[in-house]
Amino acid sequence: MTFVRQRPPAWFWWVSVLLTLWGALGCYFCVRQFLYGAEAMGPADAYQRALYASLPGWYDYVYAIATGAALLGGIALLRRALVARALFVLSLAAVIVQFGWLFAITDLIATKGVTTVIFPLAILGVAIWSIRFAARAYRYGWIC
Repeated sequence: MTFVRQRPPAWFWWVSVLLTLWGALGCYFCVRQFLYGAEAMGPADAYQRALYASLPGWYDYVYAIATGAALLGGIALLRRALVARALFVLSLAAVIVQFGWLFAITDLIATKGVTTVIFPLAILGVAIWSIRFAARAYRYGWIC
């Protein structure tokens, strides 16, 4: 089956820019965590410092993959490249590993409350939606 590249609607560009900015913001916070550790989001309490110190060595790499792949996926959308979908899938996989480990292995929810999962669920939702958006863009010939 041959796909012909179609001109995307204007809202495709707006969504692609927003997804790129979302990925860039994620990368910014990832770098902040690398530089400042538990203090990345402001003054940390003893629990937050202990939690950050207990993170396995691979955790930062998974965080970097999740945010970096999301940023590159957004850029790929702007370039109308098919690789966007694969990058968003990689980002989702890394998000699942990252937050899955954090919430399954640590006592974060028991200590800080169930509201700690709200933003990670939003991140998960954006990651899933990004994949669906890239699939739709492919289906309509906006990326290929």
